[in-house]
Amino acid sequence: MDLPKEAAELSATMTALAAEGVSIERGQRYAIHRGVAFVPVRGVLTPNSAILERYLGWATYHGIAETMAAVTASDEVQATVMIYDTAGGAVMGIQAAVEAVKAAAMVKPVHGVVHPLAASAGYWVASQCTDISLTPGSWVGSVGTMMTADQPVQPGLGGFQYYILTSEHAGAKRPDLSTDEGKALAQTRLDTMEADFLSAVAEGRNIAAADVPGRMSRTDNDRDGGDVFWGADAIERGLADVAETVPEFMARIGGLYAPKPRPNKSRAYLARAEAAKAAASL
Repeated sequence: MDLPKEAAELSATMTALAAEGVSIERGQRYAIHRGVAFVPVRGVLTPNSAILERYLGWATYHGIAETMAAVTASDEVQATVMIYDTAGGAVMGIQAAVEAVKAAAMVKPVHGVVHPLAASAGYWVASQCTDISLTPGSWVGSVGTMMTADQPVQPGLGGFQYYILTSEHAGAKRPDLSTDEGKALAQTRLDTMEADFLSAVAEGRNIAAADVPGRMSRTDNDRDGGDVFWGADAIERGLADVAETVPEFMARIGGLYAPKPRPNKSRAYLARAEAAKAAASL
């Protein structure tokens, strides 16, 4: 693996923590700030891949177990916050992390914050927290397991077939879009997200919710929505308010919010102010 030679840029999660005064360097398992231990759980989760933990800042199950034991034993720590930014990972070794979070929560509060994802193995670990908070737009779930494998079905390097198998109650982890059932699962997920999208646009742009699909279509059929618009057309549809160049925009914003010049004080006013100041110091 070609390892990075310099420090990587902070992830969105680490940037959000830094804005609140919590600094966690890449590869650092936790940081204590004002009596609270902050533990990032991010990346592809593995049992003990120290190289991924050190160079990419991804969590490992063994690392989580050791961290939770350390912060639980620390007299400096009153509570723990685990920040989740992971789509999941391996099954092997996960029980150690799950049991460690469960045991820690029995001694001190362990608060989970999902920013922006705790799915699959990530949610398995997060489910043991005392409570779980979601930042806007964050996702949780994908409970269940799956495996993939290649199987040779004919001679030659190109004779391998790719297989995906999900656990009994986790068909939605990987919907099979070649089947009607898989298409229905995926369509439900898409339509649910679209409903939230349309509702937000309706509220934000002050458009009747029933009118939004039609305004996003160039035909008389609402199902043809989702198009893009520009210029006067976008403004007429209520999707924007004004068309202007960058200099025009900056000039308008500057006129709205630029500091107002202070009026010059007269000499008589300044003289009175100085006299009042002198009297106050006597």
